Amino acid sequence: MNIALMSHDRKKELMVQFCIAYCGILSKHTICATNTTGKLVAEATGLPVSLFLSHAHGGSQQIGARIAYNEIDMVLFFSDPQSNDLDADLNYITRLCDQYNIPFATNVATAEMLIHGLERGDLDWRDIINPKTKPFTA
Repeated sequence: MNIALMSHDRKKELMVQFCIAYCGILSKHTICATNTTGKLVAEATGLPVSLFLSHAHGGSQQIGARIAYNEIDMVLFFSDPQSNDLDADLNYITRLCDQYNIPFATNVATAEMLIHGLERGDLDWRDIINPKTKPFTA
């Protein structure tokens, strides 16, 4: 499965800690992320992470395009409810995930539910309903 990681500035450390905790599960999947989040996760975990641009330079749009082309199977976007910086990006990704039936978490509690479901195979329906014709590359 292809998993996209994004996070607001004040949630980047939480994303890193989450990825460290679930490195064993994530290592079995393909990870992509916006630039800063992806670099931090890759450095902390050793996981290969395909990097997109930063939020400010179009990274959300790049991930959004991958969602629309059925190249993303799950999005973890740890948002800071007290931040107004990236509300447009969060709304954009939320709408696309809803439109294309992509499992989506905006907080660590929901992300843990999704990651455990991923490990159990609960999300294998994505490969049945939406088979990938080519491997993901950033």
